[in-house]
Amino acid sequence: MTWTDEELVTRAVAGDQDSFNQLIIRWERPIYALAYRVIGRDEDARDVAQEAFMRAFRALPGFKGQAKFSSWLYRITLNLCRDWIRRQKRTPVVSAPEGLDIIEMAAEQGPVESIEELVARKQLSATVAEAMQHLPEEQRTAIILKEYHGLTFQEIADLQQCPLSTVKTRLYQGLSVLRRQLQAQGITGSGASEKAS
Repeated sequence: MTWTDEELVTRAVAGDQDSFNQLIIRWERPIYALAYRVIGRDEDARDVAQEAFMRAFRALPGFKGQAKFSSWLYRITLNLCRDWIRRQKRTPVVSAPEGLDIIEMAAEQGPVESIEELVARKQLSATVAEAMQHLPEEQRTAIILKEYHGLTFQEIADLQQCPLSTVKTRLYQGLSVLRRQLQAQGITGSGASEKAS
């Protein structure tokens, strides 16, 4: 039987350690991918993801279920990423380490690609990641949450603690800037719109 996140949370709060372990298994890849996209450094993203689960475990008895567990966990992760950025006093880097495609890692395996398609996709991914470095943090985070993690506008508004209209504006402006940057580099058509829209 597959338990929902909320059922696993209830069981974990009641003392069932295995239920929390199941939540970790279910959410470790998306949480790592989120941390990596915000921070851009593999080892630090792993540390942030691990800390996010430790904080979630400690705070679990206070989780009221007013938001989805995943939204709550995303908020913890984003706060830890912001703390990391402040401590490091760095601009986040969003490029993937050699040979590692975070989108592939966080997604289910799709159809087999040809070598040419794989190379083209990796090049496009690197170009988009580089362009995203120049976006303000709020726009970059909104794009990551919407395009790479599939959150709704309302979920993003709750996570960023801002009005729904602000999220839509951030997303629209960020995607517009990305499109212009990609077009300036000669990238147009379906490849660019798949990643940047």
